Amino acid sequence: MQPERETLPEPALPGHVPCRHSQTPFEARPIRFASIPEACRPSGSSARLEGGHAGGMDAGVPRRYERAVVEMDDDHFHDQCGVFGVFGAKEASNLAYLGLHSLQHRGQEAAGIVSSNGEQLFVHRGMGLVQDVFTADQLDKLPGSSAIGHVRYTTAGGSHIKNAQPLAVDCGHGSIAVAHNGNLTNGLALRHQLERDGSIFASDSDTEVFVHLIARSKAQTMVDRVADALHQVEGAYSLVFLSPDELVAVRDPYGFRPLCLGELDGGYVLASEPPAFQLIGAKYIRDIEPGELVVINKDGLRSVRPFRTDPERRHMCIFEYVYFARPDASFDGISVYDARKRMGRALFEDQPVDADMVVPVPDSGVAAALGYAEAAGIPFELGLIRSHYVGRTFIEPAQSIRHFGVRLKLHPVLSLLEGKRVVVVDDSIVRGTTSRKIVKMIRDAGATEVHLRISSPPTSWPCFYGIDTPTREELIAAHKSVDEVNEYVTADSLGYLSLDGLKRAVGGDGFCSACFSGRYPIPITDELAPRRQLPLVGV
Repeated sequence: MQPERETLPEPALPGHVPCRHSQTPFEARPIRFASIPEACRPSGSSARLEGGHAGGMDAGVPRRYERAVVEMDDDHFHDQCGVFGVFGAKEASNLAYLGLHSLQHRGQEAAGIVSSNGEQLFVHRGMGLVQDVFTADQLDKLPGSSAIGHVRYTTAGGSHIKNAQPLAVDCGHGSIAVAHNGNLTNGLALRHQLERDGSIFASDSDTEVFVHLIARSKAQTMVDRVADALHQVEGAYSLVFLSPDELVAVRDPYGFRPLCLGELDGGYVLASEPPAFQLIGAKYIRDIEPGELVVINKDGLRSVRPFRTDPERRHMCIFEYVYFARPDASFDGISVYDARKRMGRALFEDQPVDADMVVPVPDSGVAAALGYAEAAGIPFELGLIRSHYVGRTFIEPAQSIRHFGVRLKLHPVLSLLEGKRVVVVDDSIVRGTTSRKIVKMIRDAGATEVHLRISSPPTSWPCFYGIDTPTREELIAAHKSVDEVNEYVTADSLGYLSLDGLKRAVGGDGFCSACFSGRYPIPITDELAPRRQLPLVGV
């Protein structure tokens, strides 16, 4: 099986070469990509404005910036992906484009769509936001009534075009594409075994393991080949597969990552979150169950259960409710917005304090701050205003500005904060660097007291199930007590929501909370996998 190939040094090639339907192995056609906007290129490209031509600047002009680019790290966990699928609908690629736009918060580094006209697959992927990767002309070159799409935030694999999804290949079984939200805990071990058996990988992403396992399967149907591959992997996954005539969606037996089903004009749609349905006028039907595999083709929809499932094994990521998901989303009938307000009320019960106002860290702290203010009976105020026009990097002037990154994103309302005792509500503390800057900003704005309240427990453990997290050594709560963290962030007091309070807010058990407790539902096999050499890097 020859995986998808790309010509990295030639970014100006045509963006849409269809996958040829082949019944012979080792006959995959190269998939080429349109030019990548310079501002959207991954780290290491000339977009960093260091040395040579960049952004129209003449190389002979003296440098005006000592630190050309500042990384806009918001010190939060990040979900790595969002997936979307549609079958049996006109303008499927346009619908996928809109669906991915609704899921943009789940990944901003790369986006892609694979469509099918019933005979072959068509592919376009690129680095950057959805609206930057796709134009109307490009969408016109993705024909057909079915499509899958993906937005990516890097976890397994690096920030590089070769790791953008959906992955699309030709193999002995025909053409297939896959988009993946999650992370395999035995992905490296499987990759090592596949490479020893002669498989050649074109990306660093663990998603490509699925493609190789499906290509090697002896099963007769696409559904059976997918099920065969799933029985060999461990970890977290919500997946959508597309062949020329069929769409398959599956959620892992633990249900770590969400996946939802909807209906649109007699066709079907799938998405990581239900708000993607609202934008395109689709009707939400239900969540895909943990361990469920859904097959959609010209004969309709059918559900398959390739795994033994137990309600006690449900471990949906609790951080979906804390931070990742849009506030207008609902999972299993539980509103994310309502859950976050309940977190705020529980936070006040756990960590009350006398104050004049409650101020959220926008946008993720807004609902919890509302709940805290209601429970405390004190005013809720928008004392921090967020700029919505700041990207992930920004040029800093040579004269360094204190707390430059945070000041670009958040602006204090001086007339509200001056002379007030302020409760600041945020969803989490990861390294503590951003919290420290926010506390200092509010104090500099004239607040007499700053009390920091966090609507989740201390984050002490990294995630191995599809969330971009630092190492445990980088997590401030892993090696500091609450008092020591408070001393670092320089607040007058610091209080976290208890794990029991968080569980009450989201409806009880049935969630993975390993980042708070260190209790991992699935062993991390890849810690024992053989070390691999560093991957090739295209420049």
